[in-house]
Amino acid sequence: MAAHFGRDVDTCAAKVEAITADARARGVDLLVFPDATLGGYLGGFGAVGETGLPPALAPDDAVFDRLAAAAGPAVVCLAYREAAGGEFFNSAVCLTGDGVLGRHRKVHQPAGELAAYAAGDAFAAFDTPVGRLGMLVDYDKTFPEAGRTLARDGAQLLACLSAWPASLTNRAPRLLQDRQSRLFDLYDCARAAENQVVVVSANQTGTMGRLRFLGQSKVVGPGGDVLARTWAKAGLAVAELDVAGEVARARLVLSHLRELRPEAYS
Repeated sequence: MAAHFGRDVDTCAAKVEAITADARARGVDLLVFPDATLGGYLGGFGAVGETGLPPALAPDDAVFDRLAAAAGPAVVCLAYREAAGGEFFNSAVCLTGDGVLGRHRKVHQPAGELAAYAAGDAFAAFDTPVGRLGMLVDYDKTFPEAGRTLARDGAQLLACLSAWPASLTNRAPRLLQDRQSRLFDLYDCARAAENQVVVVSANQTGTMGRLRFLGQSKVVGPGGDVLARTWAKAGLAVAELDVAGEVARARLVLSHLRELRPEAYS
């Protein structure tokens, strides 16, 4: 899904609840929100002072119980600025009405984020009611090794949570023409095709400080085909598919994971 999320956590949480209710009414089993769902993203790379830092939340903050209750039987992935052990992380959490299914701290950071976040250090998949799932936050999906690590850990689904802006140095007149829009789509489709998994990609819309976000949320099948998308607008990209069946079908003749030769890559 694509939407804008600002600084006020209560407002963001209410928006998550409303979108989740709408998605559940439409029969959605997996709902992926953008990066910085609770509290918004930075106002610019290396320009934290423009909009201030996003509010930090402890992993056990009461807001997550509230959003887990809203999720009910659905699987919901969302992101926030995590405060833990005197450090701050750009983190994602996966919830259902039964509680937390999995967590991820963003590993790869552009230089402009270093003043706001410490880096995570691992990628791990986990079981959910919709299949085994791994999460990538924003810039993580630029690195093939990240998605491949999750796929080798059994992930059938990659949830990609982004606050991905248009180019700051070479803006196009229309978002769909922006080079970052092309790259955003390329990474989503490449990560799906090379790992033969389903990618559910969410991104922010609107602006924060100097940043104008692309939208372009989508569902990509394990062959790299876009099954549903929002383009540059806010909204839900909804696709109906048998995840395990589609992944198995994609790997029927050529199985990239089975045919890996890691001993040749070092």
